[in-house]
Amino acid sequence: MNKVYETVIGIEVHVELNTKTKMFCRCSADYFGKKPNTHTCPVCLGIPGALPYINEEAIKKCMRIGLALNCSVNEQSYFERKNYFYPDLAKGYQISQLVKPLNINGQLEVEDESGVTSIIRINRVHQEEDTGKLTHVGSETLIDFNRSGVPLVEIVTEPDFHSSAQVKDYAKKLQQIFRYLGVSNADMERGDMRLEANVSVRPVGQKELPPYRVELKNINSFRFMQAAIEYEIKRQIWVLERGETLTQETRGWNETKKETYLQRSKEEAHDYRYFPEPDLPELKIDTLQLRELLRKQLPELPAQKVKRFFDEYGLNKAQIAMMADSKEMAEFFEEAVKVGSKYKVESIKVANFIINKKVNIEDINPEQLIKDIVNQNTGMISDEKELEKVVKEVIDENSKAVEDFKAGKEVALQVIIGSVMKKTKGKAEIKKVKEILEGVLKS
Repeated sequence: MNKVYETVIGIEVHVELNTKTKMFCRCSADYFGKKPNTHTCPVCLGIPGALPYINEEAIKKCMRIGLALNCSVNEQSYFERKNYFYPDLAKGYQISQLVKPLNINGQLEVEDESGVTSIIRINRVHQEEDTGKLTHVGSETLIDFNRSGVPLVEIVTEPDFHSSAQVKDYAKKLQQIFRYLGVSNADMERGDMRLEANVSVRPVGQKELPPYRVELKNINSFRFMQAAIEYEIKRQIWVLERGETLTQETRGWNETKKETYLQRSKEEAHDYRYFPEPDLPELKIDTLQLRELLRKQLPELPAQKVKRFFDEYGLNKAQIAMMADSKEMAEFFEEAVKVGSKYKVESIKVANFIINKKVNIEDINPEQLIKDIVNQNTGMISDEKELEKVVKEVIDENSKAVEDFKAGKEVALQVIIGSVMKKTKGKAEIKKVKEILEGVLKS
């Protein structure tokens, strides 16, 4: 008889910080799209004798992420060398944190596919550096070290996830938090944010963690991660049901074949021979003073905004998801509500108009949005091109009035305006009609 299994998942998220310079040198961190190997120096290339020094802005941004995720900040923290050989790692080691990371013991609430919420414990939010980038061209592999040394923050959870839907919700919320904080673009296509999942299964009722875990490595899409996890769950159950043993390993995702594939056997922490970085000082942080300073600089975070939008504006879940999707959208919505109050336009109507009309907030300001809503409510013509078309038709039909206006008879303009209002059955804004007429007749 087949057993019933449950999934146990832990997530690691890597996010590049948008600092001006790299983590341990002064090379520009704005490497994306630049000519390969042009943003490098002896420090990030690992030249013997080159000494690193710490980017203060990166440390502060890492702490801001930690505070946003309800972490405690360690009063003492230090960097360590994580030793392993890989072509994109110039030094032969990565400067990272293990024993005393900057931030520990946080949490974030997530939802599953049924809308049931759970608390995910965050083990650590620590600071490290990124590696170089490999590009495979035919039988050759090219290395670009522009990315090497860019500040990278790693967020590691406890194995608290039990479905791919929870993982997707968690990753999207993290991306939203990074963008609200302004610490990263968190663009997954560019590699600013990368996901890794440690997936295991165990019989329902078993309390202890499975004796293995399979790491799904460097996935750059929420959809791909969800698909990879769901495939891996089925694969692992199939293996166990055949009486075989699962081992520690790292697997990638093949989107074309819709399956995971073996990359290598998974290392443990001791395999990396961590030891304190001898060229960098220990970080001693006045946590009370600095934490409070950074906390005051935190914006209203997505979860807080969601609650306030419900309490203050009475929006439903779907409306809030759209209005609070980004900091920019939330600010646009609230400014539009403020303007709309002068015209008795309710906040729910503002939200619905933005959603239904698929408003691009870069193409319109809040004042114009409210004007469009008011015109729509009163049946007024709000489309300027449509109004301009009517004006030109009236001009063609009233050549005598046009000639009189051009001869200096201002009263002729009123005749033309009257014709426009008649043709639109009073649904045109007179001020706008006059502006269009004057523009056309004087051109």
